[in-house]
Amino acid sequence: MIKNITIPKQKICVPDLNSDANYGVGCRTGSLAGKFLVATPSLSMQESCFTRAVVYMCAHNESGAMGIIINYPVENVKVDDVMEQVNIKTNARHDFPVYFGGPVESNRGFIIHSDDVVANGIISRQDGVVVTSNADILQSIADGRGPKQTLLALGYAGWTAGQLESEMESGSWIIVSATKQLLFETDNEMKWGLAIASLGFDVGHFSNAVGHA
Repeated sequence: MIKNITIPKQKICVPDLNSDANYGVGCRTGSLAGKFLVATPSLSMQESCFTRAVVYMCAHNESGAMGIIINYPVENVKVDDVMEQVNIKTNARHDFPVYFGGPVESNRGFIIHSDDVVANGIISRQDGVVVTSNADILQSIADGRGPKQTLLALGYAGWTAGQLESEMESGSWIIVSATKQLLFETDNEMKWGLAIASLGFDVGHFSNAVGHA
């Protein structure tokens, strides 16, 4: 039986910005899986939890889409805090951030990691990057035998059938090829600008645009 990472809501305060949890995320792979979904300034001008968001897409097909925001660290919350709250013991410090992955199920943990270590319960596996909510991966990190590259997020972003396509047509999102360097090795405040720049856009003059890498 796979134990998922679930954080008691009253213990870690992640803003519940969207109470609608009935998104179509039963899909495993799709045309945008393994890509970055990048918010355009038109979306940033709205009151949205997706302002300048870079979203790693886990799944996308006719049933809907699912992704995890990778550039919004949760203030004052570290991986050690999550380990403590799910009763995972460790003798080492894991003082790296936990991310706000999106407004859906914000007390559920997801780990995006390199595929040098893989456990059961994979949500997505694309180009050497794995997404899972299996607590065994968190335990392996605590034991010092985890993946070389990891990112822990709470919550996810979800879209119903056709919703994401509609938002892209309106100019809210563009698609960028995902890289491990931007995902795991780039400062959070630089991820959005570098993702935009990878398409050849001048970030300073970037305006409503829709396209594919």
